[in-house]
Amino acid sequence: MKGKIIILSAPSGTGKSTIIQRIIEHPELRLGFSVSATSRAPRGEEQDGREYYFLSPEEFRRRVDADEFVEWEEVYPGCCYGTLKREVERVTSAGRNLIMDIDVKGGVNVKRCFGENALGIFILPPSIEELERRLRGRGTDSDETIARRLGKAEYELSFAERYDKRVVNDDIERASEEVAAIIKSFISENADGNEA
Repeated sequence: MKGKIIILSAPSGTGKSTIIQRIIEHPELRLGFSVSATSRAPRGEEQDGREYYFLSPEEFRRRVDADEFVEWEEVYPGCCYGTLKREVERVTSAGRNLIMDIDVKGGVNVKRCFGENALGIFILPPSIEELERRLRGRGTDSDETIARRLGKAEYELSFAERYDKRVVNDDIERASEEVAAIIKSFISENADGNEA
């Protein structure tokens, strides 16, 4: 049986990647991670094929034109992110449930595409002030980049109601467990429906 699709979206700095790192270890969830593609340069210790497929802007555009993406978005001017079709197929054809860490518009588009076979979870920060504190605490971005990310976050938060479930990350342990429980319930309900 093909796996299902789990969409996680959130503003940058909300803890989405940490939550994914924690729940991917739950064997009962049978999660496989989707590696997104981006036209931005790697940050810090990021490696091609692990955190992202790092493509040049020209290569990214060529793949868009060749219809190789399930979804893609120009998140910031000149900076695109997307999910390659081969990534969805690689994970779900092996019977694993695909966890997608994607932009809010991409999440809405994937949910529309896959319907009941997809679950959208939106991770919310406790507040914009806390989000700013987390972004500054990373120590990887300039003040200008942080200001741009905060402006983008306010826009992204307007998409939260379009997701199936919303989780506030005010405690990473609790939020991770809540996300795992939501996914487990979705997989169980889906499996029950398929067996009837």
